[in-house]
Amino acid sequence: MNIYVLVKRTFDTEEKITVSNGKISEDGAEFIINPYDEYAIEEAIQVRDANDGEVTVITIGGEDAEKQLRTALAMGADKAVLIDTEDDLDEMDEFTSAKIIAEYLKDKEVDLILAGNVAIDGGSGQVGPRVAELLGINYVTTITNLEISGTSVKIIRDVEGDSETIETSLPLLVTAQQGLNEPRYPSLPGIMKAKKKPLEKLELDDLDLEEDDVEAKTQTIEIYLPPQKAAGRILEGDIANQVNELVNLLKNEAKVI
Repeated sequence: MNIYVLVKRTFDTEEKITVSNGKISEDGAEFIINPYDEYAIEEAIQVRDANDGEVTVITIGGEDAEKQLRTALAMGADKAVLIDTEDDLDEMDEFTSAKIIAEYLKDKEVDLILAGNVAIDGGSGQVGPRVAELLGINYVTTITNLEISGTSVKIIRDVEGDSETIETSLPLLVTAQQGLNEPRYPSLPGIMKAKKKPLEKLELDDLDLEEDDVEAKTQTIEIYLPPQKAAGRILEGDIANQVNELVNLLKNEAKVI
């Protein structure tokens, strides 16, 4: 079984985001595999072990993203592909990413593609479904359980606090939701083996793509941090006075009543 996992390099969830000159500053920042993508990697490894086959992780970015690919290899993936766009593209959006990934995969024998439900930096959840549409294959999002028998697939997916069961078939793309599994930590032997596993590096030219072919369809107008919350206010006096003051504040200051 040929299994592919879409991986994104994102800020560490503990990282304090700073904005400088209208852009998010990456100076000194720590980066990780997007947490939802870790569920996808873990599920891919489990599916491979149960059905035989090979797991290839794919990411788009610069050379810095090689670290996250090596982590995925240390977790147990077999191969990695880095599509380096650092020198070719100044701006990327979901269309750009999906177009590049689909172009890489279009001639491959794809059985299963896994991706994270969303990326914690953008949160759009668009890239996986867009890739499936471009490849013309089935897709199911926010999955919490995956059972494969031959080419038949049974899936449980999260639907706003409830769940639904879906039956479909390979080839298939799914996006992983929290609860699908418990991602493993890379072991020391896994880290050592990862150094010898193949990591292919490509550029747009290798995919016969021009910059115009993948030009972003959206434009970021402004990036800014939310305003700091004002300090809370403690009302004093007896209950009647507190209630009167609260009503007055809600009406005249907050203007919510």
